Amino acid sequence: MLMASAADPIHNVQFIDTLLRLGVSYHFENDIENQLDSIFSSHQNDLFSGNDLDLNSTSIVFRVFRQYGFKMSCDVFNKFKDTDGKFKEILVDDVRGMLSLYEAAHLRVHGELILEEALVFTTANLKSLAKKSSAHLEKHITNALDQPLNKCPPRLAARTYISFYEEEESRNETLLKFAKLDFNRVQALHKQEIIQITRSWDDNKFSSELSYARERYVEAYTWINVLFDEPRYTQWRIIVSKILQPISILDDTFDAYGTPQELQLVFDEIAEETRKDGRSYAVPFAKDALIQLANDYQAEVKWYHDSSVPTFEEYMRVAMKTSTFDVLLTIAFIGMGEVAGIQAFEWLRNDPKILKATNVIGRLMDDIVSHKFEQLREHAPSSVECYMKQHNLSEELTLKYFEKLLEDAWKDVNEECMRPTAVPRDLIIRPLNFARASYLFYKHVNEGVLCKVYQQVYDPLGS
Repeated sequence: MLMASAADPIHNVQFIDTLLRLGVSYHFENDIENQLDSIFSSHQNDLFSGNDLDLNSTSIVFRVFRQYGFKMSCDVFNKFKDTDGKFKEILVDDVRGMLSLYEAAHLRVHGELILEEALVFTTANLKSLAKKSSAHLEKHITNALDQPLNKCPPRLAARTYISFYEEEESRNETLLKFAKLDFNRVQALHKQEIIQITRSWDDNKFSSELSYARERYVEAYTWINVLFDEPRYTQWRIIVSKILQPISILDDTFDAYGTPQELQLVFDEIAEETRKDGRSYAVPFAKDALIQLANDYQAEVKWYHDSSVPTFEEYMRVAMKTSTFDVLLTIAFIGMGEVAGIQAFEWLRNDPKILKATNVIGRLMDDIVSHKFEQLREHAPSSVECYMKQHNLSEELTLKYFEKLLEDAWKDVNEECMRPTAVPRDLIIRPLNFARASYLFYKHVNEGVLCKVYQQVYDPLGS
């Protein structure tokens, strides 16, 4: 079906979108790359030359190309504006088109005013449109407003979309069955991995020997699963999850405890695996990242003991690193095989723009939801306190400013995913996935979001 769809470029892209949203596109990576590359280089000008392509199709094609790193011009949406420069009011009658435009607008980069306007226009109208729509479409719109596709972890997005697709009158039964079977097959693998992670926690006696240690191994695994969920990375999901356990403990108790010995045991395991495939050069990068993390933890401890509040800039230089994304991405790269050569590790160590943006998203969203709780107990200051004190601003104005910083960071992430990328696409999307995890977990931290994620991602789909 994928190869047959290539006869019509628009249908081809729409079919690829279905595979992508159902979570099965990873089976056809080379074919999809080749087809999109061919369409973008040969037919890009033809795709939107006529005026017969509706808002829904235009938005889907735009979003798919952007998701795969092709920087299609946002000018394709100009035809949907009136002479006064505003989006045509008649578009509000096209619910699916509005929903697709909303999703497309989240792929915007800096300077794309029309996509900024599109996001405002669609967001303002979709809530009321949801109430007028069928129960099926209302559920779809409500989910999108809460968790836009570009900000949603791929595995959760697939689980959600399969349920929507099942109720579509135009669904393809073969694709639906394939998506369900594949989801359950991969899920069974993930469950086996969680069992190994649980055994690792128990074997290391964290709970008995470190009574204060929170049992967060399933949460840690879920973060790593968002980072890279493909079946081929099963071994490294386990290894990275193992190393996240003592790092998590280290984070909470650095002022009283040194680096747990378990870290060295995990590094020994990593060294052995990389020796087998001739990539031992990667291990020092991971160790250097861990040493830097420990140094940054020390800085936070000093602020706490000195009862000092650093400037916002000083705080962010340190706290963006204690998010642990740098360490975990470095170790993840080790497990991604030959696609991550020594140049990729050098790129990561040089703090690329996408990594900075991901760290901003993770740190600010974490601080926004946790700073009040943390200030109830003795704790180092957060970005919120630092910015409020430095600029003598209220919490409300500070959080409003942080919203802009977050939106700018997302634009940076989107921009860095555009071709040509500094490293292969399979690597560049990993920081993006961490940003998605931060958006999901921290946005709904007080709503039992982890329970919701566990239920949706780890419960099997029915036939």
